[in-house]
Amino acid sequence: MTESYIQQLFAERIGGAQYGKCTAIYKFEKIKRAKRAAQAAHPNVELIDMGVGEPDEMAFPITVRTLQEEAAKPENRGYADNGGMEFREAAAEWMERVFGVTGLDPQTEIIHSIGSKAALSILPAALINPGDVVLMTVPGYPVFGTHAKWYGGVVHNLPLTAANQFLPDLDSIPADVLRRAKVLVLNYPNNPTGASATPEFYRRAVDFALRHRLVIISDAAYAALVFDGQPLSILSVPGAKDCAVELHSMSKAFNMTGWRLGFVAGNPLLVRAYGDCKDNTDSGQFLAIQKAAAATLRHPEITRQIAAKYSRRMDLLVAALRQLGFDAVKPRGSFFLYVRAPAAAILPTGQRVQFRTAEDASQWLITEKLISTVPWDDAGPYLRFSVTFTATGEAEERRVIGELQRRLQGVRFEFAPA
Repeated sequence: MTESYIQQLFAERIGGAQYGKCTAIYKFEKIKRAKRAAQAAHPNVELIDMGVGEPDEMAFPITVRTLQEEAAKPENRGYADNGGMEFREAAAEWMERVFGVTGLDPQTEIIHSIGSKAALSILPAALINPGDVVLMTVPGYPVFGTHAKWYGGVVHNLPLTAANQFLPDLDSIPADVLRRAKVLVLNYPNNPTGASATPEFYRRAVDFALRHRLVIISDAAYAALVFDGQPLSILSVPGAKDCAVELHSMSKAFNMTGWRLGFVAGNPLLVRAYGDCKDNTDSGQFLAIQKAAAATLRHPEITRQIAAKYSRRMDLLVAALRQLGFDAVKPRGSFFLYVRAPAAAILPTGQRVQFRTAEDASQWLITEKLISTVPWDDAGPYLRFSVTFTATGEAEERRVIGELQRRLQGVRFEFAPA
């Protein structure tokens, strides 16, 4: 078959006439292929999947029950558009109860999104012109930056390093970049590092944004999943509503990943602009889902119960990895553990396996030990472990971590100097 004329019609933003011809394999696709190959080669060996980034359990009964009830009501059958006041009001109450953020107006300062990913993909339409600079942290979730570049924007990366507690060094931004910058994207607790922001950092970020006339997009998908103390929102900082919106998600904090619902809160003009762009993108999430989420938000103890499970698993995983030689430190929140990747593994036979990158180490763990992690090489070689592995109850959690230790027993890992 000759090449279709359609090949010449693709937009440059996705590769133009070369679309589909690139042979490069995306990191997560490599992981999927390696997992399939390892399972095919060892069909009777359990895959320990610590790479998955979504909850391992279903939504809580109150969520499912409310959806069932609301889905049967004819008044919920139509388009939601940007409506659904019950969810907005519940979100405002939740922000006050959980984060101490008072005074959010559900009518003008909160609007629902079909998940955080949708919000991150739509917001650039409201803000980015060709040549505008977006300040983004690496490693990190790239969606806002991808869409910003599609609109002609430029992404300036701010590396997250252990030396700076995995917080961006705002003073490192070159003056010429800062003059063209329009948006600063933050994500805490952070994916993949698990690091948490501090009140001092948020105050500094808000002051920085106001001085340099920036918008802050705070991706707070994991903000309620903390192990100790009160969860932190950037909107609790005085002046934040003058420059910031915060994105919250039902996915991680309430085991509602597939339900696709979240909300954007903060500066009313930014919320309005998001809503106008959203109006031209989607017709809103099913009202029955919004009402189920509203009922769920009225039970913040659900998130505390989920966080307690992740904290318990994190204690087990940190202890196991430290025994194996990893410099693992329990984060204050999220369900991710970010550790320096080994430079080599010395096997019990004496064979030395060299790893040039974190991806090399991750592929070896999957192929040889059927342990799945996610590699990050953006700011030094690191591996991300997730404690959302499948396990029912504490005994099963201990068994999974014990099996990880058993498979790596006798392996000596070497690490390059920090």
